Amino acid sequence: MADFGEILKAVGEFGLFQKVTLFALSFPTLILPFYFASVLFTESDPERHCNTDWILRTDPNLTTEEQLRLTLPQDHDGNFSRCQMFVPVDWDIDSIREYGLNDTTACQDGWVYGNMLYKSTIVTDFDLVCDKANLVEVAQTVMMAGIVVGCVAFGPFAESFGRKRAVQIPSILLFIFTVATAFCPNFDLYLTAQFLLGIGYGGYRLNSIILATEWIGMSKRSWGACVAQLCSAVGQCFLAGIIYFIRNWRLAQLITAAPYAVLSIYIWFIPESARWLVERGKTKEAQEIITKVAAINKQTLTDSTLEKIVTKEPEKKGGIIILIQSSLLRKYFFIVALAWFSMNVVYYCLSFNMAKLGLDIFLTQTIFGLSEIPAHILCIWLLEKVGRKVSLLTTLVILGVVCILILVVPQGNAVAVTTLATIGRLLSNWAASICNVYVQELFPTCFRQTAAGLGNIGSRLGGMLAPLVNMLAVHHWTIPIAVYSGLTIISAALCYLLPETRDKELPDSTADAEGRQDEPCLGEWL
Repeated sequence: MADFGEILKAVGEFGLFQKVTLFALSFPTLILPFYFASVLFTESDPERHCNTDWILRTDPNLTTEEQLRLTLPQDHDGNFSRCQMFVPVDWDIDSIREYGLNDTTACQDGWVYGNMLYKSTIVTDFDLVCDKANLVEVAQTVMMAGIVVGCVAFGPFAESFGRKRAVQIPSILLFIFTVATAFCPNFDLYLTAQFLLGIGYGGYRLNSIILATEWIGMSKRSWGACVAQLCSAVGQCFLAGIIYFIRNWRLAQLITAAPYAVLSIYIWFIPESARWLVERGKTKEAQEIITKVAAINKQTLTDSTLEKIVTKEPEKKGGIIILIQSSLLRKYFFIVALAWFSMNVVYYCLSFNMAKLGLDIFLTQTIFGLSEIPAHILCIWLLEKVGRKVSLLTTLVILGVVCILILVVPQGNAVAVTTLATIGRLLSNWAASICNVYVQELFPTCFRQTAAGLGNIGSRLGGMLAPLVNMLAVHHWTIPIAVYSGLTIISAALCYLLPETRDKELPDSTADAEGRQDEPCLGEWL
């Protein structure tokens, strides 16, 4: 059997078919950042006071100022309490005025919000304030947990049932639970919908990149991951604009659902990965698809080329067993997974702290998106010119240094802090693109999807732990920054042990993947 890379050269490594498929699979990533809108644009500490309309039953003509003065205790600074109220009593208004109220309690009938940046957020709709304020971080963590489960479920699923099915099912989940989230009447149902939405997010993001990459030839392979990241950066800018004009998280959810209604229709017309079909022994189906791809790319496919696409003997070991039995591939996997984990901790720690950076949140979000667009374009070029190993190692080192610099600049300097945070997010995204490419080139076809899924789990665990890392700031604001900057430096050091995979065909067998240990590697020289 011919190497599948030779077959791709015959049908066109990056022809019209690959470009259309890549765009169709990457287009939804324009919208994926919108799923974080409800947990990013929250205004975590809105201006508020307890609802004390009970006193209006004694005198409906009370002014707002007098109502607050009679029913709310005052803090040391003279402002009305945001979380406490006087215990309601069954007195007439004259007695209340004469004797006053002394016993306090937590708000019993909800809150009244004022001077809001947004019309509606999960904080105000579900009253996530005072003793429930930390539930915003819980919501962030729950969605990340869903993404982890999506990677766990749909990675091995794609190995057994195909890349196409592993993209179609998450697409439907994304559409259904985006709509469901918008109509959640309480916080418990909101968490459930976010978790299921995260499953769809994780499954789609993981498998769409690999489905696109397995159709792209060696010379343009980095486009598979980087174009998806590029679309995500553009989506960051769109997100800032939509939230600026809408400022209602439920309506933003419904707007997000519209493109996914379109996705859930056209996703059924994207063909299966021929590489996976050949590996699974479905030669006839692979030949039919490859013939159609050659026609779309206006390439002539000879009978001799088709005859090379023959059934090969499946690997006796596959999936997670490969990771258990091969110490070399196990080493590669844990190094890439740790790098993925580290950069995602940084990315989400900075993202979830966006409202605390000091600048306007809409401006900050737009800066984040705009800065990432040229970065991903440059990343595509550097991956092909410099290589995967040097790119990943250098990116992680610079990322760690940038995080450390946040500790140095005065925290009152919003421009400097926001600039460093923007560079940090940019580098984190850059590292994610490299990891997405690297994990596909290091592992064989029979384990590639599982490896990417497990790697994404490490990545999403970083995102899931990010809110908890940020909570360490209650002890000292420097602790979270010290944690995630240290992680990136350690990851960078371990990347010396990885081989270079630039200009190498994707390995189809474990032997192909393990054979790269003989190639020059700086880790072997140390």
